[in-house]
Amino acid sequence: MVRIHFSAMCIGCTFLGMASLATIVGLWTVQLLPSTGPPAEPWNEHRLPDTLVPDYYNITLWPRLQPNIHGLFVFTGNSSVVFKCLREIDLILIHSNKLNLTSIDGYLAKLSALGTSVAPSIQKTWMQETTQYLVIQLKGKLKAGELYELYTEFVGELADDLAGFYRSEYEENGEKKTVATSQMHPTHARKTFPCFDEPAMRAVFYITLIHDRGTVALSNGMEIVKVDTVLDGQPVTMTTFEPTKNMSSYLLALVVSDYTNVTSANDTLIRIWARKKAIEDGHGDYALNITGPILKFFENYYSVPYPLSKSDQIALPDFYFGAMENWGLVMYRETNLLYDPVISSNANKERTATIIAHELAHMWFGNLVTLKWWNEVWLNEGFASYVSYLGADFAEPSWNVKDLIILKDIHRVFAVDALASSHPLSSNEEDIIKPEQITEQFDTVSYSKGASVLRMLSDFLTEPVFVQGLNTYLTMFAYQNTIGEDLWNHLQTAVDKTGTVLPLSVKEIMDRWVLQMGFPVVTVNTMTGQVSQMHFLLDPESSLQRQSPFNYEWIVPINWMKAEFYGVATGNEWVLVNLNITGYYRVNYDTENWERLLNQLTENHEVVPVINRAQIVDDAFNLARAKIIPVTLALKTTKYLSEEREYMPWQSALNNLDYFYLMFTQTDVYELLQNYTRKQVTPLFEHFKTITEDWSHVPTGHTDQYNQVNAIRFACSTGVDECQNLTTGWYRQWMDQTNHNPIHPNLRSTVYCSAIASGGADEWDFGWQMFKTATIGIEADKLMSALACAKDTTLLERYLGYTLDASMIRKQDATSVIVYIASNPDGQTLAWDFVRKNWITAKFLLQFKSDNAEIGFGSGTAALEQAIEKTKANIKWVAENQREITDWLMAESA
Repeated sequence: MVRIHFSAMCIGCTFLGMASLATIVGLWTVQLLPSTGPPAEPWNEHRLPDTLVPDYYNITLWPRLQPNIHGLFVFTGNSSVVFKCLREIDLILIHSNKLNLTSIDGYLAKLSALGTSVAPSIQKTWMQETTQYLVIQLKGKLKAGELYELYTEFVGELADDLAGFYRSEYEENGEKKTVATSQMHPTHARKTFPCFDEPAMRAVFYITLIHDRGTVALSNGMEIVKVDTVLDGQPVTMTTFEPTKNMSSYLLALVVSDYTNVTSANDTLIRIWARKKAIEDGHGDYALNITGPILKFFENYYSVPYPLSKSDQIALPDFYFGAMENWGLVMYRETNLLYDPVISSNANKERTATIIAHELAHMWFGNLVTLKWWNEVWLNEGFASYVSYLGADFAEPSWNVKDLIILKDIHRVFAVDALASSHPLSSNEEDIIKPEQITEQFDTVSYSKGASVLRMLSDFLTEPVFVQGLNTYLTMFAYQNTIGEDLWNHLQTAVDKTGTVLPLSVKEIMDRWVLQMGFPVVTVNTMTGQVSQMHFLLDPESSLQRQSPFNYEWIVPINWMKAEFYGVATGNEWVLVNLNITGYYRVNYDTENWERLLNQLTENHEVVPVINRAQIVDDAFNLARAKIIPVTLALKTTKYLSEEREYMPWQSALNNLDYFYLMFTQTDVYELLQNYTRKQVTPLFEHFKTITEDWSHVPTGHTDQYNQVNAIRFACSTGVDECQNLTTGWYRQWMDQTNHNPIHPNLRSTVYCSAIASGGADEWDFGWQMFKTATIGIEADKLMSALACAKDTTLLERYLGYTLDASMIRKQDATSVIVYIASNPDGQTLAWDFVRKNWITAKFLLQFKSDNAEIGFGSGTAALEQAIEKTKANIKWVAENQREITDWLMAESA
């Protein structure tokens, strides 16, 4: 599964993202439970007892794609689950949520025995809504070792809530169309049919879908029988699918639509499904072309064949996550699967490749072998995030995409994991039991830190040892559930077989990275040769409430290089630690070594590896925020940038300068910062003007194309006249001739933002019109973001108001719009006031958090903690550093 990320860096935008997600989109429901707990009956527990295990389900569902007489979209269905009794019990608990179960002989279910014994009679049935159970009390006991069948009939709402079996709507050629689709992960299968809805409750699913004639039904397995019939007077088609593999309920997938597909049938049948026009226009071709190679890469990487008969991937207009790894039918937001070379940028293309690789990696790691419980989500999602770069690199070897994990995951999660409110990768199983607690596990730490530490593990074990352990792990536990320690044991076996030398066992090393939060800063004193470590905190004065079983010490893999000139010591030799940032830690040096590294960057920066040039900048700025080195030392790392042409160091610098901009927007520092950044970025702007022959084409290199965007973005935002004239001219050409957009797809986000920022109501209204009429999701996303760049607060207030109206801004996009506006210095206060006025007050949230600390409230809990901590640290940092930064910038502009 892939999450959606926001790049906002304002003081309050983390909170805004949380608040708008939890309250505006309405995907999570907060329940205030009574302070006195209910009696300890089994149906009041959130975990299933270990008495019953499912064997297989027979499920028939009929989604209605038109509303009924009450204006509701519904689905009807029936389900039989065959389960085994492990020990005698007179109670059946099975998950069911928001389903209206049909009474059968006065009860909500019917029980029968499949063996020689007779099933006990039902005494009582009821719905336990707080724990989402159908409770069935029996007059006698189920016998251990026997198989039983539980049958239910039900009606559910085919709501537009992006959960369970739900509906998605879109317009095509002026006609409104409806898709029935699903999102069972993590706890929504129970909203579709009664089931044992926990990852370890694997079963085989026999699925039949009833659907309108002319529509297509899809599920995890291949369609094997299609029968046209008439039910309730309606002509329908009944599609039956091959049984699934033995799998967890959260991986089940269901779709009814009028989509079509493009197909490739080599070793495995591959189909890319989407709206008919999207397929006709070739927007599924890129995904089709890379899916086969990526599947082949993972077959070789794992040394395990792809276990299914087909690989379907489908693009949906409304989908909460970025994508979901349903086994055999992977679902994506349209913008993440479809690629249009006329409209899509190279960043869109890369995202499609990496997300496909992420989801296909799960076909083995996560689906074939599934973790027992949600407390170890990080291992599933972190692993897929790491190897997604490997799969994408195989599909697109010229991109050097493996290096981009530094910017997109490692540096990104450093910012969160350096907070006292961070959390370990793994939690105690008993602490993660409720749906909202499960949801909270899917955060930046799980995905990006998980990817980072697994990349580090693969590096210090070496990849051959790492994949050898993976192979035996996947082979031994195929179609089973595991815990993280099982993987460490198999990696340890590979270590032992190959004679790899480690200071401690794999488990002992990794426990320190998994069971305690945060990461170290390694300090190297080149004068004494001493190397030390300490827990890195952005705010060194923050209070650490979470205790560590390892006293916040790590087993740190150290790799390094040094410079020697002509083989003779000259006093200029520098040491550089953490080559290519393979280790998950920051590095500090004695002042003399810092100066030698800065001198090297000034004299010939290419001697230092490009990844480590990005590291030097990012480490320095963050060490300065933590008061470990002076802020002027961090600023000095940007002086050489006037000679730098590579993307990664520039992106690292701009990410950190963005923070300065947001902190000092309303101060005298702002203009000084503008002048300095303009001076540094102008040579980069001129460089790209030259190599693109006055902007007539884009560079050939993948990351060069990214850096061209950086050059234009910062040249325009810092007031380079030539840049502003360039972007407003392109945008005006488009306004004058709406059917011909002259702006290259790579540059559209930046050009739209620059032109709308420097323009007025005419430019904004045109952008809004183009957004509402965009037929390609990727183009709509670019315009949606750019509309938040306006300087006119009236326009921003109007845009905020649109988030309250689903006909103007889709529910799934409301959060994004608010965060985009909060990222605009002119919109920060507006966005904050908007959330407070329309939804909730900060005082209420703080009080709510205090009153309900034990309950939690979904992913908002961690977001609120982090927002409060970041805000306090930001206020303190500005007060302490403003004078020193002002003096340095004034000296540089003198």
